[in-house]
Amino acid sequence: MVKKNKKLKVFKSLNNKKVIEILKAGGVGVIPTDTLYGIIGLAKNKETVERIYQLRQRNPHKPFIILISSLNDLKKFNLSLSKVVLSFLSKIWPEKISVALPCKDKKMSYLHRGTKSLAFRFPPKKSLLSLLKKVGPLVAPSANPEGQKPAATIKEAQKYFSDKVDFYVDGGKINSLPSTLIKIEKDNKISVLREGEITINFID
Repeated sequence: MVKKNKKLKVFKSLNNKKVIEILKAGGVGVIPTDTLYGIIGLAKNKETVERIYQLRQRNPHKPFIILISSLNDLKKFNLSLSKVVLSFLSKIWPEKISVALPCKDKKMSYLHRGTKSLAFRFPPKKSLLSLLKKVGPLVAPSANPEGQKPAATIKEAQKYFSDKVDFYVDGGKINSLPSTLIKIEKDNKISVLREGEITINFID
């Protein structure tokens, strides 16, 4: 339950200066993403990523989806992508589609968790893109402990995480499906791992 004596930091804007400061310093918060409420932190900060795993009681072998603000952000994760794949990504993004891409770099193992694959999403939400451009790529799993229902409101998120996160951004009630998750195989074939907000017909 939320501690009544503890003042929780709740902001109205994704681009509040304090939100940006906290994230840049390695902090963790709950925000409305382009799909669901997400618990977020810097993808390139290993300690931040591990903290989110602990907060969500997440299976340590399951990678988080990473939000990016441009195709150029993919270079920060040492991916080797063909022109065909990059062309495909430029056609489907920005959209509520997360794409799992091969990532064999051992330095990224704290993100790919041994799967040698990382999933990215270039979201269409302008305020979220603005935040990403200011702070860099963010891991953004849904705001709930693993196995629990995703929080639809800030109050629900606060019941899950209380003051264990550094801030909340209130985006009202969110009734949305998660992103559609696809994987690009070695032969550039596409497989659907999870159907979500965007139907598979959009990809075909």
